[in-house]
Amino acid sequence: MDRIIFVDRDATVRAPMACGILKELLGDDDSIEVMARGIVVLFPEPINQKAEAVLASNGIHLEDYVSVALSPEDIRKDTVVLLIEPSDRDKAISMVGDENAFRVRSLGEICNEELPIMDPYGGVVGTYGLCFETLQNTIRKLLDIIWADTVLIREMGETTGEEENINEREED
Repeated sequence: MDRIIFVDRDATVRAPMACGILKELLGDDDSIEVMARGIVVLFPEPINQKAEAVLASNGIHLEDYVSVALSPEDIRKDTVVLLIEPSDRDKAISMVGDENAFRVRSLGEICNEELPIMDPYGGVVGTYGLCFETLQNTIRKLLDIIWADTVLIREMGETTGEEENINEREED
């Protein structure tokens, strides 16, 4: 099973929304495990109430969701870490380790999106709805990319010859 981890600052708004959207679009297809993680999670928190309301109004329910910090234990050979905020890249890499840096990508980068996915935190419910629509459109593109190139995750999970040589030198 492949794994996609959506990462946002505190994993209470955009990352769980993205996770819920992709799970909904995948339906019964369990070939991809979808998770949400945060960069700054001091303690487990439920999903933001406005984000939860927008998801529910679109038929998406995240039962018993609480935020969890990104960690090296989340990473497997078949994992892709997709950042909602490209500026979180360095912090995410520091959390999963330099050896996993090649697994960390921006959702916008993968989907060739030029505009960032706005952070609705503090806005009215309608702002969360706009964020949902943007995420949904971007994640539909992501799903198209995954289905068109089913090796995306596997390619990122395989090491290149150069990385293998580095690993061999480190073992010596």
